Amino acid sequence: MKDSKAFESALKGKKIPILVLDQKWHRLFAIHGKTNEIADTEKELDELLKTQGRCNNDLKELKKLKTQTMSNIVANMGDDVDEKLDKDKQIIDEINDRVDSIEEELADTKQRIFDVNEHLMLLSMDYFSEKIEKNRQESKEIDDWIANIRVELKKNVIKKQNRDINNREIYSYLHDIFGAEVLDLFDIEYDDPMVFDADKRD
Repeated sequence: MKDSKAFESALKGKKIPILVLDQKWHRLFAIHGKTNEIADTEKELDELLKTQGRCNNDLKELKKLKTQTMSNIVANMGDDVDEKLDKDKQIIDEINDRVDSIEEELADTKQRIFDVNEHLMLLSMDYFSEKIEKNRQESKEIDDWIANIRVELKKNVIKKQNRDINNREIYSYLHDIFGAEVLDLFDIEYDDPMVFDADKRD
């Protein structure tokens, strides 16, 4: 991989989209496919996104349960049901502990998503910069080939014109000297429209 520090410096402050969620990123690999390292990093990022989704869902459910439990506590505050209140408070404590744990996991997961996504971006840029350079070199080679062919083509066009002019002169002189019948005996024909029709000349 090229100098990752230079890449990181250039990327500082820039928002990088989550690549595995971007269809354009996937389409970049439609022709050549992904390297094993890119594919493995993609899978790692997919798993982290699943973990993030699970954490968010768990937090949503826990907050809903906490709201319901708090409503129960408020509703039972005037009643002489200490046992019920103690149980609800215990549930609240357990929910709070669980929320703290999930939020810690979520924060860690988000950081890992950022890091892995950035790594995937660097792998992708390195991969495609090589592809672009290879394509550029091949394009240059083809350009050179086309230029050479054009030169050869021009030379051959001139050669062809010279051969046609030479044939035209030969046929014309032979026709003038020997006539059409003699030329026919030797199967000498010339269908260039620029040459007069021997049968009509006389």
